[in-house]
Amino acid sequence: MDKIIEKKRFSKKMIFMVIGGVLLFTLVAYGYSLSLNKVYKADADKLTVSKVAYGDFEDVVLLNASVVPLTSVIVSSPEGGTVAEIFTENGASVVKGTPLLRIANPNALSGYTASETSITEQINQLRKVRLDLEQNQRVMAQDMMVIENALRTASRKYKIDSTLFAKKVITREEFNNSSQDYEYNRGRKDIMKVALKQENQSRVMQLHQIDVSVLRMNESLETIRQNIENMTIKAPVSGRLSSYDPVIGKSYNANEMLGKIDVMQGYKLQAGVDEYYINRVKEGQSANCEFNGKTYKLTVRKVIPEVTAGQFQVELVFEGKSPDELRRGLSLQVKLTLSDNSKSLLLAQGQFFQSTGGSWVFVVKDGKAEKRNVKIGRKNYQYYEIMDGLHQNEEVITSSYDQFNQYDVIEISK
Repeated sequence: MDKIIEKKRFSKKMIFMVIGGVLLFTLVAYGYSLSLNKVYKADADKLTVSKVAYGDFEDVVLLNASVVPLTSVIVSSPEGGTVAEIFTENGASVVKGTPLLRIANPNALSGYTASETSITEQINQLRKVRLDLEQNQRVMAQDMMVIENALRTASRKYKIDSTLFAKKVITREEFNNSSQDYEYNRGRKDIMKVALKQENQSRVMQLHQIDVSVLRMNESLETIRQNIENMTIKAPVSGRLSSYDPVIGKSYNANEMLGKIDVMQGYKLQAGVDEYYINRVKEGQSANCEFNGKTYKLTVRKVIPEVTAGQFQVELVFEGKSPDELRRGLSLQVKLTLSDNSKSLLLAQGQFFQSTGGSWVFVVKDGKAEKRNVKIGRKNYQYYEIMDGLHQNEEVITSSYDQFNQYDVIEISK
């Protein structure tokens, strides 16, 4: 009886275990099969399918370039202020020195005037010192003349008295007086000679310092006067005025751009380049463009590496004379050559790249498309260069993957 009960309990437990295991396996298998077979159904007419081809990869990039003058000079005011008068309009042809506008800055003008007055007073004081030095020189020269005259008189009397004393015509006391007077005036001359020499050396040094100071003060005066004159902004070069839109009362900071003057001596092209190419665009690279049915060769003259809104700027110049019919603001399509052509597998450009970053694609075969990892190299205005993952004549969906990039398989219905 006990054995029969044990057999019943064991059989019931085994049954539940088997049933539970089967259910669990079924659920896991079903979920796994779903994860491996995520299928999206798409209409063929809503897809763009391109064939992988083998051919010449033209390593170029197309640029939309604008025609700008070869040389432009910025017009600015060295002193900030508000616009008081406007003499010239935007687009006008100007010659060097033409007044463009006048800036008003009462505070700066007052400061310049005060500085000018102060410097003028200092110059006048230095000039007075110069006059005093010259007057002192004349006084000392006159004193020297008096001393020399007295010495000559004393010397003459000393010589006469020496003869008379030798002949015992005069007394020793008279002779001693003549000798003493002679020695006194000779000593005065020696002292005056040394003093005059020192005075001349000092005077020369002081006059030099005065001249240097006056020169610098005059330069400062000229700078002040130039700053006052610079409140009337003049054309720094001859050309055509552009980017110029002053308004009476509008304020400008010091050295802020007021406009530009385009020097009419030829044109260059300026273009924005996708930051994808920032390490591949170099100065000296060749390019070409078409204008009025002719092809013109260009050279990259300048690369400006700062990236703004996903682009950096380049400047291109014509090899030789630019076309006569060019005008500022015209747009031209430029083909910039990055390197020589090479044989490669090619895939047409498409919006799929924005979804995958070029790391994988959907490859079409027998009405289905399946994910495949690929390696994409360079790109130009038409094609991507395929480095790995695809073969010639295979077909790839190149339109946008936004609707189905989370799927593994696409069933294409016609």
